[in-house]
Parts: sequence; structure tokens; C-alpha cells
Amino acid sequence: MKNILVCSVHTPFVLGGAEILAADLRLNLERRGFRAEAVRIPFKWYPVKDLVRQALAWRLFDLRESNGTPIDLVIATKHPSYVVQHPSKVTWLFHQHREAYDLHGTPYCTFKDTPEHDQIRTAIQSMDTQALAECRALFAISQNVANRLHRYNGLHAEALYPPPKHVGLYRNDGYGEYLLFVGRLDRMKRLDLAVNAFAHVRSPARLKIAGTGPVEPELREQIVRLGLEQRIDLLGFVSDVDLVSLYAGCRGAYYAPHDEDYGYVTVEAFLSQKPVVTTSDSGGPLEFVTDGETGMVAAPEPPAIADAIDRLWALPETRLREMGEAGRRRVEGISWDYVIDRLTETLR
Repeated sequence: MKNILVCSVHTPFVLGGAEILAADLRLNLERRGFRAEAVRIPFKWYPVKDLVRQALAWRLFDLRESNGTPIDLVIATKHPSYVVQHPSKVTWLFHQHREAYDLHGTPYCTFKDTPEHDQIRTAIQSMDTQALAECRALFAISQNVANRLHRYNGLHAEALYPPPKHVGLYRNDGYGEYLLFVGRLDRMKRLDLAVNAFAHVRSPARLKIAGTGPVEPELREQIVRLGLEQRIDLLGFVSDVDLVSLYAGCRGAYYAPHDEDYGYVTVEAFLSQKPVVTTSDSGGPLEFVTDGETGMVAAPEPPAIADAIDRLWALPETRLREMGEAGRRRVEGISWDYVIDRLTETLR
């Protein structure tokens, strides 16, 4: 039996998609007969001056063996877990520290334009390039993440799409009168854009938002200010059973974050045979959503998004089913068996 460590980072008391994905990876390695353990180190994205020191903590650990048991493979995931040293290191890149890369200079970045912060950005990029170049194999959770890696670090990674949590349980119960958003309510998900769009929607569409997060109070205030309480529902946390049912009953999903790494929502909606409304700058979802074929792609502006929603509501159910089926075909090959085969190929 081969021994594998899944290396990931976490922020205490915060559970996001990356944490769930790392846990699912370990479970599916075990399902395939590997002996798998998780190695997690806390990480904070602040203060900026401590970022390099936190990342280098991974360099301090000897993970070649444990109590005399050899570690045959380590699989690193998000920044900075791939800084770890091991003779058989593979990285499945969830994402790098994007504030040092594509988010620099945007409202989503905490770096300032100072010589000190510029030096830290350079150090992070240099460290990433060296650490990721050490890998025996390099994968990314989407082509979008792989493209960033090539653009900034000159390294090639193969896109290896992760399956969502409830594969095999998604279903289609028809096309209801609501769009569904699922995810953490933070600024990069741009739910404020969706709320503003609904002030322009002419059709009887509704929006159900499933999730919690730091911008929830702002969204609630925005909904009230625009008089949209009867059209937009903040559901908060929903159970796994309720989540599958929400996908099953929606007309489509709404997912328009800022340059998303991957985005489970698109894949979950397609497995439920539902189209997706997204925007032209949403990143990962655009690897699956084609305007008029598997969903609607709009400019990232409220009137344009509203028009896309109205176009979706104007479609007959036969056309919605065609789009939903086209989406299902586009993602049906995403499976854990394929992911595990590729990640562990160096062991054979």
C-alpha cells in the first residue's frame, strides 16, 4: 500500500471550497486503496509583511517518512503548501496567492504600492516558481488557473477538473421560477452585481442565494434599499439534501464572480441539467458556459445581466432542456477516478 500526504492550508473557523476539496481528495485516495493523510498548516493572508515567513514554514518539515514509514508521494494544493520539499512531490494547484499576481492593483488586493510590498510580491513569485518547478507533475483545477501559472511563472500545468461533492445525486425536477446562487458571500463573488441586476429584470424571475459570508449584511441592506425583498431570498446555510433539491428545482444557476479559479456551481448546475448565467470576465465558468448553448454570458453590468436573465425566462421548456442536456454532456467526464489516476501516475 502506497502512503500519500495531502498538503493543504486552512484558516481556523473558516470552511471554503479549497478545504472541502482537499478533504474530498484524501477520502477518494483512500477509496482507491491508498493510505492517505492530511497535513494542514494555518495560513493568514495578512499582514502582508508575514506572507513569505508563513510560506517558508512548509520548508521546515521533513515529510519523507513518518515513524519509520516512508511517504511515497505528497500532493500539494493551494498556496503555500507546494513550498514543501519531497522527492516525489506533485501539485494539484487550487490557486496561488492571487494578490501577488492577477489581483494586484484591483479592489480585491491588500498590497500597497510601496517598495516593501513590491519586494514581497517579487519574493512570492520567485518562491512559487522554484517550488512548483520541483514537482514531478503539475496540475491545476482549471485551465484558467493553469493559464495564470504560465503567464506569471512560465510553468505548464495540465487542467484536471475536480468533481463536485454530490456526484450521482444531482437530478432535474423541472424548471422553476428562480435562479440559484450557491457559495460563500464575499466580495469576489460579486452578489451586489446580481442584486443590482434584479432592479432591471422585467421577467418574473426570482433569485435564491444559498450561503453565508462577510458581505451578507451589506447584501441584505442593498436588497431592502432597492425594494427587492419579494424577489431575492437570502437562504443562509443549507443542508446537502436541500442544496441538491434547490439545484433540481431552479430554472438555472447564477454565477458571475471576478475571474473565478474554477467554480463548482457551474458543474453542479450542469449535472442537474440546468443552464448557467455568467459574465464575460468570470474566468473558470467560461470553460463550460457558452452563450446560447449551455447558458447565457453577459457583460459584467447590471442591465446586461438583467437582459440575459430575461432571455433565459423567455425560452420554452424544450429549449431549456436542450441547454441543460448540452451542459450535462460537457461535464459528464469529470470524475474522481480520473483525477486520482493522473495525480498518482508517478507511483506506477
